[in-house]
Amino acid sequence: MLRQQDVGHRIVVRRIVGIREGRTLFSDALGELVELSETHITLSTDAGPLRVPVAEVHRAKRVPPARRPTAAAVVALELAADEAWPAPVRGRLGDWRLRWADGWTGRANSALPVGDPDRPLPAALDAVQRWYAERGGPALVNTPLPLAAPVGAELDARGWTSRPPVLVQTVPLRTLTASPAAPLSATAPPAADVPPVTLADAPADDWLAIAAGRKGGLPDAARQVLTGTPRVRFAELREDGRLLAVGRGTVTGGGRWLGVSLLETVPQARRRGLAAAVVRALAGWGAAEGASHAFLQVEQSNTGAVALYRRLGFTTHHTYLTRVAPAG
Repeated sequence: MLRQQDVGHRIVVRRIVGIREGRTLFSDALGELVELSETHITLSTDAGPLRVPVAEVHRAKRVPPARRPTAAAVVALELAADEAWPAPVRGRLGDWRLRWADGWTGRANSALPVGDPDRPLPAALDAVQRWYAERGGPALVNTPLPLAAPVGAELDARGWTSRPPVLVQTVPLRTLTASPAAPLSATAPPAADVPPVTLADAPADDWLAIAAGRKGGLPDAARQVLTGTPRVRFAELREDGRLLAVGRGTVTGGGRWLGVSLLETVPQARRRGLAAAVVRALAGWGAAEGASHAFLQVEQSNTGAVALYRRLGFTTHHTYLTRVAPAG
């Protein structure tokens, strides 16, 4: 059967649809798993969303994606994401990127092993560990899969552990900027009841406070990460002067990619469609800047966010694991 880590992946479900002449009748459904609860499985199929009661499920399992992106496509997107989250201290190991931001977020404090490190793999990983040791931090390596599978195998042999899988998801901007055909939530009010979203060149103090609450603080290096991309906007959704939802958008990758990050709604304002409004506002800006697609990164275990992004049209392009060197 399925587990929460299957959310966001392609699955097949065989469900019981009836009994005829003493024989059980089955129907198969193929799609992307949007939500998994104790009572229902929800998946997105070519015919639309399908919600299947668990009691009707005979068998369900993850299946391979319809098609995998090419290695070149994964590299291009990873480099666009690196531009969108720029660590203030950077190094190179051949084509590999080394990144340091005083420990603020894994993405800005990890090696990105895409391309040729200009030396044998064991020597490259030794050099990565030395580089991070010189900065007083743990050695982290982000391994895009399946592109970096050989790196992952070497790290397995060295006893490195893994943080939860992260989904790198994408969507054409035309999908986000089109008028929604249906509400994104059963409890969402009409669009007219959602306050307008404004986009700023720099983050306001209360915007930074929300980001700090989500990320566990905001050191000086973090501010450089947030503002270091040349084309960046900070989305704000306010009601009666109070900040209810935020998001950050960047345009990188030669102008092709809108990166969406730090999407957050304050707890008391959730389930009103505010996060979707923020994403669409950033998408409008990205389209005006010439971008054609959007991407974001979300932990596979964050099922609520994965479900929201699926309703907006995002699908998983590839995944990555953040690998952590053994202590000592």
